[in-house]
Amino acid sequence: MSHGFEMKPAVAGVDPDTPRLLLPLARLLHTVNRAMVVLGMLALLVASCVLTYSVVSRYLMKASTDWQDEAAVFCLVGATFLCGAFVQSLRGHVGIEAIAGMLPRSLNGLRMALVDLMCTAFCAFFSWKSWTLFHEAWMEGQTTSSSWAPPLWIPYGLMALGMSLLSLQLLVQLAARINGLFKHNTPGVAA
Repeated sequence: MSHGFEMKPAVAGVDPDTPRLLLPLARLLHTVNRAMVVLGMLALLVASCVLTYSVVSRYLMKASTDWQDEAAVFCLVGATFLCGAFVQSLRGHVGIEAIAGMLPRSLNGLRMALVDLMCTAFCAFFSWKSWTLFHEAWMEGQTTSSSWAPPLWIPYGLMALGMSLLSLQLLVQLAARINGLFKHNTPGVAA
């Protein structure tokens, strides 16, 4: 994946342009994101084992498999949402850079800051809505409609936590981007 000519290669870690005030949060997010990736790997492994067991038990033993699909989906939801902030820390999400090459470097930096702002606002809203879904499922005891009927607060909680981590990651990266714009556009400061 190309990150465009204006961006540095993707490296996990704390952006050097991160404001001093947010450095502890950025370091904490880096550590939490790495832990979420490990959990995500385990969730994918569990999902693959559960689905393999489901296929084998249905084929060989003609057994009912009412819980395996939902268990695998819950694992996949967790892996997807909990690892989103790590992917964002690498700026690894899909980006369309159609006009990046046509804009001057300073205007392109402003465009990227605006995109970061919009992404942060969207993910913060999604996070808030996810927490409201989690709260409703928890308070009302909502379950899935299957015969296994696991509680819905589990996937909603995973989604809410993952979106909250992604929102924080985006907020830190937005602050770093804005800080970098001011640092690089200030006279007398080397870019």
